[in-house]
Amino acid sequence: MRQFTQAELDINDIFDRYSPFVREFIYKNNWQSLHDVQLVASRVLMDTDYHLLIPSSTASGKTEAAFFPVLSELYVDQPDSFAVLYVAPLKSLINDQFSRIDQLLDETGIPVYHWHGDVAASHKSKALRTPRGILQITPESLESMLMNRANDIPRLFGGLRYVILDEIHTLIGTDRGNQILCQLSRIARLTGHSARRIGLSATLGDTTSAAEWLGGGTDREVYVPELPPQKLRWRLGMEHFFIQSDALDQTKNPATDTGETDVENQTAPAEDAVKTASLDPGYEYIYDCAKLKKSLVFSNSREETEYVTATLRQIAEERGEEDVFLIHHGNLSAALREEAERKMKDDEIFAVACATVTMELGIDIGKLGRVIQMGSPNTVSNFLQRLGRSGRRGDPPEMMMVFREEMPLPNAPLPQMIPWELIKAIAVVQLYIEERFIEPPNRKKMPFSLMFQQTLSVLASSGALRAKELAARVMALPPFRDVTDEDYRELLLGMLQNDFLEMTEERELIIGMKGERLINSFKFYAVFKDSEDFTVRCESEEIGTVTTPTPVGDRFALAGRVWEVEELDVPRKLIYVKPVKGKMEISWPGDYGEVHTRILERMRRVLQEDTVYPYLKPNAVKRLQAARNIARNTGMTEKHLIHLGGYTWCLFPWLGTRSFRTLRKWIVRHGGEFRIANMEFEGCYYMQFRMERGEASEFLAHLKREAAQGIHVSELVGETECPVFEKYDEYVPGKLLREAYCADRLRADEAERRVKEMK
Repeated sequence: MRQFTQAELDINDIFDRYSPFVREFIYKNNWQSLHDVQLVASRVLMDTDYHLLIPSSTASGKTEAAFFPVLSELYVDQPDSFAVLYVAPLKSLINDQFSRIDQLLDETGIPVYHWHGDVAASHKSKALRTPRGILQITPESLESMLMNRANDIPRLFGGLRYVILDEIHTLIGTDRGNQILCQLSRIARLTGHSARRIGLSATLGDTTSAAEWLGGGTDREVYVPELPPQKLRWRLGMEHFFIQSDALDQTKNPATDTGETDVENQTAPAEDAVKTASLDPGYEYIYDCAKLKKSLVFSNSREETEYVTATLRQIAEERGEEDVFLIHHGNLSAALREEAERKMKDDEIFAVACATVTMELGIDIGKLGRVIQMGSPNTVSNFLQRLGRSGRRGDPPEMMMVFREEMPLPNAPLPQMIPWELIKAIAVVQLYIEERFIEPPNRKKMPFSLMFQQTLSVLASSGALRAKELAARVMALPPFRDVTDEDYRELLLGMLQNDFLEMTEERELIIGMKGERLINSFKFYAVFKDSEDFTVRCESEEIGTVTTPTPVGDRFALAGRVWEVEELDVPRKLIYVKPVKGKMEISWPGDYGEVHTRILERMRRVLQEDTVYPYLKPNAVKRLQAARNIARNTGMTEKHLIHLGGYTWCLFPWLGTRSFRTLRKWIVRHGGEFRIANMEFEGCYYMQFRMERGEASEFLAHLKREAAQGIHVSELVGETECPVFEKYDEYVPGKLLREAYCADRLRADEAERRVKEMK
């Protein structure tokens, strides 16, 4: 597919073709020019029939690139149905885009409706009565619409022209993203035409596979513009602290602590001034970093976000300073989340928000001065998304990463002597600086949980179908292209045997009794796992939800505060509380994602090389040097298998999550003659185990002989195992779950290659 020439991207020609209200918006915001991405997107959408993938950095104007030409078209020609369907993974993203687009469309006659679980019924009713303009919706609400209003879909979407999918890097390879592809295909079947698709993302590692995903189930090509790379200029720092240790003078003055680092020229940061800590030095440091600028403090879990918020509030109280700390994560009430978003957007209010991934995506939170990251981001994509929250309106992005760990004891095992989080963070940053590496998306090949849900959804919207017709409709959906007819037959038989489906006398399939119970709950529409949460209330205010109820009189943490249970209403799943002083920890179930093999390989190089990275602060430099000394003295970066004494050995494979998991299971299976036992591991950094027979050379030679025959993932899952991970896996036949586990959670090629390299 050819790229447009510079002459074809003439700014005056494109600007003149925008509608008057778009041109007025550009004038009012004092834009001096249009970004390259906006010029290319306008040309593609105005002059071709392609789908469009916009892989452009944060704050580069992606949203406007999509909406300016689309809205200009609607201004002169608007169908009598929804013309644009905007699907986003988070309610907060929809709320943010709704307010931005609503302001842009003021007095144009193009309506904008937003639709999710927190939107008032009156607003939804108005959208259903007069479906026009733009509908912004979550996948769950769209699923409900397809199931419960199937006959109305042609009226609602008959003139649909564009589907805009925001933050698609969070959707590719997930059940939720694949659910959207199913929904778009079902809408196309009901309306008789397929709308053009526009995908937006700031962090795509492989645009080819992303484009393939975006166009799934359609005949249109996907246009991916070749945009010039942007020069990187960050204000980046990393600092390390031992928890509650006075061994080092650890706390520095953050006024100079994120010295500007030009990542092209690697300019060294400014020196830090020394300051004394009175509480936990790491949290004191975070507090001082955050109090200087409007900031976002990111953590990798809801638990840590709660604890960080409570600790920063405690420090404010100790110092007699104002509590400016907000909290934002998925278990909080909509009111608390929206309050945090409003205050962060308001340039007149100084605030600091502690958040999870819920604020990582493209919410416009105004002029944010600094991002603070607790520990390491799991992926390069996470790092770029979070860094990109700051640095808008002309300022460079700014991030401080803070690492806290217990001081290792002198007799601690080798793996516990390495600051894995610090090493991973350096690897993540270096991979992007050196190679612009971003993890490629993983395509899910056997999404049987989603297939179970879509089977019930399609059948519920149709009433009754013959098995052959049901199979034809479901198997035609794009995410199921690798599923065989025999596999789907196995799934249908399981659903019939377990009363999720029934066969009528006319040989038609209908929803069974168990299926009815599932689809009659609003939770059915979501394909991600949800827990039976209890709603927490303080008088009339909803605080949020917790997974496990706490007995009356006991206390727990939520929304960065501590609450004492006054009343527990188990049947209605309500907990009534009162606020009390203090700080506690809380836990939610969750999966923290995968790490790519390239990150582990770069971590190995971090320990091997002598590079002094300019963004490391004094404590981090010392901690890295200590780790490098340990690595060199033990040989752990040169040899893969290290003897820890006695029968204890440690293997450092430097593999990402899937390959590490594969190798671990394969070693357990093939290590019998060496009496391998007590396999322990942390993340995908190392495997520690007992080997009661043989030496390192014998063991490695044995592994290499076995690997030469190939690592067959099907042998690594026992016939009685039922690996349940996704929401509806518990209803899927075990045979299919084992297939899915092998296809989507194991990876043999990298594991084989690493075994052959071992020494």
